[in-house]
Amino acid sequence: MNPTYLLAAVDVVAVLVLALAVYYPRHRRADLVTAFVAVNVGVLAVTIVLASSAATVGLGLGLFGVLSIIRLRSDELGQHEIAYYFAALAIGLLGGLGTSDVALSISLMAGLVLVLALADSRLLHATGLRQTVVLDSAVTDETDLVARLELLLDARVTRVTPIRVDLVNDTTTIEVHYAHASAPAIPQAERRQEPAVTR
Repeated sequence: MNPTYLLAAVDVVAVLVLALAVYYPRHRRADLVTAFVAVNVGVLAVTIVLASSAATVGLGLGLFGVLSIIRLRSDELGQHEIAYYFAALAIGLLGGLGTSDVALSISLMAGLVLVLALADSRLLHATGLRQTVVLDSAVTDETDLVARLELLLDARVTRVTPIRVDLVNDTTTIEVHYAHASAPAIPQAERRQEPAVTR
C-alpha cells in the first residue's frame, strides 16, 4: 500500500479513537468531537497537498498556527479541550507529512492518543477536581469556608481561592480545589442545613 494512503487511514482511525472513544465518553461535548475530527482531516488533506507541491511546509504550518489561534480565541475552551485540539492537529500533521519511517509515524500517532487517554483519566482527575462555587452567605474566615465547602461537596478540600466576597448581597464566590473523600468530611450527626450553591 502507498505510505501516504496508509498514514491517512491510520490518521482517521487515530482521531476517531481520540474523539469518540477517549474524549466524548468523558466530557460529552458533541460539538467538539466534530471540531476535532474536522480539524484533523483538514490538516491531513492540506499537509498532503503541501508535501507534494512547491509550497514550503513551513508556510503551511504557519498558516495552521494562525488558524488554530483564531479558532481557540473564538470560544471558551478548557485546558483539557485545548490539549485534545492540539492532539488532533498533531495527528493530522503526522498523517499528512509523515516521516521516512512509516512505522515511526504510526507509533507517534498511537502514542499521542495513549498519552492523552492516560492524562485525562478519571484516576488522575479524582484527586484534582476544581470548580467555582457561590455560597449564599459572606464568609471571610478561611477555616469556616473550608469546613462549609467540605460539608457541601462531601470532599476533602485541598485549596480555596476566594474570588469575591459580597457583603451587600451576602454571597461568597470561591474557586475550590478538592479530592473525593472516602468518608463524609463531617459526621452525619454534626451536619446542619447545607447552604445553597450555584456551580
